[in-house]
Amino acid sequence: MLLKNKKNLDKIPQYRKLYNLLREHIREGIYNVGDLLPSENELCKTYSLTRPTVRQALESLVRDGYIKKHKGKGSIVTSPSREVGILSIHGTTSAIGSDLRTKIITKPHIIKWDDPFFYELSDYEKQSGCIKMERIRLVKDIPVFYDITYLPNINLPRFCSRKYEDRSLFEILRKEYQIEVTGGKQRFRAITANNLIAKYLNIKKGKPVLHIERKINTNRLNFSFYSSLYCNTEFFSLSGDF
Repeated sequence: MLLKNKKNLDKIPQYRKLYNLLREHIREGIYNVGDLLPSENELCKTYSLTRPTVRQALESLVRDGYIKKHKGKGSIVTSPSREVGILSIHGTTSAIGSDLRTKIITKPHIIKWDDPFFYELSDYEKQSGCIKMERIRLVKDIPVFYDITYLPNINLPRFCSRKYEDRSLFEILRKEYQIEVTGGKQRFRAITANNLIAKYLNIKKGKPVLHIERKINTNRLNFSFYSSLYCNTEFFSLSGDF
């Protein structure tokens, strides 16, 4: 298991490792708002990385609102973006910060995959079964996302017994299972809210909402997970890179 986890970690791009490290330093208060991060040259020397790798990590921090780059000064720590970063490869919790709350509607449980499913599944995924969970994501106490997540039931010990209230799924996968998100696919369409969506998003039935179907790829070979998101964009715009 340890050897397998090490192989998974080795697949994480170097810029993502530096991004994760600097982001944690900012979130833990090692660097506070207004502080300067080390220069690109210093980061290259400290972590034995190339300049393009360091720049890619810093650009990701800029996109997620952790730093601003000022010509002649460098990278200055700022407050995390208040746009809703649901499209971000680094996850919604990472992009929004303390304004985000997560309410669990249905705890993770093992079921059969829906047939048909909204993305094509491999035979291996179909045979392994599905872990399904439902969450409401609130920004400043406003319900913005009704999120139905589907994961293949493949080598995720104790997944269903963990606590997910006000926690980041991306962070749990990263820290507990060494699963790192590497990219994915997304489909968008506008729909009208049915009774269930209206109830969870606290809106009127028939109100337009954005529906996003996502296939999220990871560094683990043949392991992707999926989500069906219903988004109320009345008060917040969506942002991020993917």
